[in-house]
Amino acid sequence: MSNPFDLIPLVTPLNSAQLRSVGVPQGWQYGIADRVRFHELDALNHVNNVAYLRWFESLRIPYFSDHKLTSYNGEDDPQVVLATNSARYFKPMFLNENYVVTGRTTSFRNSSFVMEYGCFVGGELRCLGESVIVTLEQDGVTKRPLSDEVIEALRADGATKAG
Repeated sequence: MSNPFDLIPLVTPLNSAQLRSVGVPQGWQYGIADRVRFHELDALNHVNNVAYLRWFESLRIPYFSDHKLTSYNGEDDPQVVLATNSARYFKPMFLNENYVVTGRTTSFRNSSFVMEYGCFVGGELRCLGESVIVTLEQDGVTKRPLSDEVIEALRADGATKAG
């Protein structure tokens, strides 16, 4: 039996068909495949909790660019600030396991949104994370409203306007 990871690129955003081919369930439209590396392990020889948070961040950067939140190089870009970050671990991950880290926006307000993350191995959810993210003006203090273009992209990702 061939390994479905042989057919998809690593550390590159995947399309829906690629996500489904490696067992990521419907509802997750954005993900990146990779393989657990030795430096991500802890003393118990499974992935250290901080590695998951780094994986979430590595996914957020292209997600923000693809969803028109920021280009990370324009003077007109908002500052995108991580207000909270959490993770819930269900089952350990080990050296050389192929995985997909996924992300989606679940809700948004005027100048903030909630992202949810999942780490999947063979279709099994190993870790679930969540972040609250705020957009600010370049002064780093004043909240910047999400643009209509960003709201449209977040809605396409399945997000809903929060109360």
